Amino acid sequence: MPTDLYPRRIVSLQPSATVTLAALGCLDRVVACTKYCLDVVPELRGSERASERAIVADSWTANREHILAAQPDLVVASVPYQLEAVADILKAGVRFLGLAPHCLNDIYTDILAIAGVVGRPTEGHGVVAAMQREIARVRERVETAQPPCLRVFCEEWGKPLIASQGWVAELVEAAGGEFVGTPGKQITPEEVSAADPDVLVAAWCGAGDRVPLEKIVSQRGWCELRAVREGRVYCVPDEYLNTPAPTLLQGLRSLAAALHPALFLETPVPRSIAAVPTIE
Repeated sequence: MPTDLYPRRIVSLQPSATVTLAALGCLDRVVACTKYCLDVVPELRGSERASERAIVADSWTANREHILAAQPDLVVASVPYQLEAVADILKAGVRFLGLAPHCLNDIYTDILAIAGVVGRPTEGHGVVAAMQREIARVRERVETAQPPCLRVFCEEWGKPLIASQGWVAELVEAAGGEFVGTPGKQITPEEVSAADPDVLVAAWCGAGDRVPLEKIVSQRGWCELRAVREGRVYCVPDEYLNTPAPTLLQGLRSLAAALHPALFLETPVPRSIAAVPTIE
């Protein structure tokens, strides 16, 4: 198959696409990416082409001039898109691959789609198979030990309060938990209080591991929740759960360590708050 059929100059507007390109061995083709891509794929900073690689806005705030200045033959983005920029990219004759994952199967499909476009289908199937094996391994480990099933509320944003996406709900279930709320939907602090989950997990988009746990618990009136009383309020780094790519395996391990630390001693437990003493 002629290699000139495949893109050699790729602009990635989404960290998940950059992570996938790295897993496929195609980082050398990335001529522009977002600053968030550098956080999840740090090897971009030290690569031979680092000084030549342009930093552009993400999918939502995309700037057509900056993108086209990189002379791409493929642009990869994910929802939400900046529709005007997408239209301009297509008008310029540049291939555009748009992603919109909601669940793990969607993520596997996206990985295979990227792999097919860049001419690495075998590697793509290998990446997906490795993810599936690790998820199955964690699931089997939890099921074999038969620990109690803990009810878990995971949030991807704090104002407004939004539950994490569908793939996070699947990872919570694989780690031996039960997801509280509707994935990807807004929920009130009062509704979370009424559910009284065993575990609270904050993974805010763009916040890394800097979510102020004590502050949100206090402001939302959650001090009496079971999770807070027992010190089971955790911050999982944003990129571990909000990057729909192989990075999710790190999120899965973090969730498993938070829910069942005795079963996953090799994985550090995510940052948490101290238990609130019960007042008699």
